Amino acid sequence: MASRHLARSIAMQSLYEWDFAGAKERDLNPIVERNIQEFGPGLADTNKDFVRRLVVGVIEHLPQLNTIIDKAAPEWPLEQITLVDRNVLRLGLYELLYSNKEEVPPKVAINEAIELAKNFSGESSGRFVNGVLGTVYRELESSAQEQNSQK
Repeated sequence: MASRHLARSIAMQSLYEWDFAGAKERDLNPIVERNIQEFGPGLADTNKDFVRRLVVGVIEHLPQLNTIIDKAAPEWPLEQITLVDRNVLRLGLYELLYSNKEEVPPKVAINEAIELAKNFSGESSGRFVNGVLGTVYRELESSAQEQNSQK
């Protein structure tokens, strides 16, 4: 498994565990550090930092990410989305919207989220994640084109 993909897997597993345990912010760092040790003992320090950056970024933007999920998947209230899918979406949206686009191009963020959904949840989850992230990506592209045409 590529080290960046492994880092995303660890971040998603940490977010899942945190969400499952009641989403108390004080519990997050110990979960992340334990999961890095358990699932990524050979990860380079830069990839361990990548795990931490992803998790912290998702938590910092959690209200915005949840709102986007609600808008992009109106037939699926956030509480009805499985814990795995919900956290894969949060992670994918964080990378899609807030990460350095040169480091993580939008299509890479989407593809990585789809793979996480397939690996940890199932084939239909991959399609669901693809649909939600694809909708958000198309809206971003449309907004960017509108802004460019107004210049």
